[in-house]
Amino acid sequence: MSTIEALIQELEQEATTTRRVLERVPEDKLGWKPHQKSRSLGELALHIAQTPGGISDAVRQPRHQAQFKEATATSTAELLSTLDAGVAKAKDNLRAIGDAGLGNLWRLVDGDHEIVAMPVGAALRTVMLNHWYHHRGQLSVYLRELNVPLPSIYGPTADENPFAKPATTTA
Repeated sequence: MSTIEALIQELEQEATTTRRVLERVPEDKLGWKPHQKSRSLGELALHIAQTPGGISDAVRQPRHQAQFKEATATSTAELLSTLDAGVAKAKDNLRAIGDAGLGNLWRLVDGDHEIVAMPVGAALRTVMLNHWYHHRGQLSVYLRELNVPLPSIYGPTADENPFAKPATTTA
């Protein structure tokens, strides 16, 4: 299996998990913040939904101008459609990059200031995937604070245990 196909396989697996978390985002709490310095629930959730497509687009260019704007979701349906479109775009972008493109240098800049320079493969791993998982974990804390039952992410939560044996009934 190529490196790109392995990344796509991971992306697809993690997208399924991310979808389960985003499905739990309550529409009536999109403006909620756990702290005044925090993103709102809607901002964080939309950032998560946009990450695969946005980052994979960015790394296709050798130099990307940093654009940090906070949009907020208006509905759970918007989150899910944004995630689906972003994952599809990311898969196309990864295939276009190919294994040969993983070693190309990528730069994130703010005007003339270079924020970071790294190989495309490292950017995909750290900025697209690890960054995505970090924010998904952050979202799970937001949901817990709002008393929303959490789905299994990498194992059981207090609300869902995919390893539990189904209850048996006796007649």
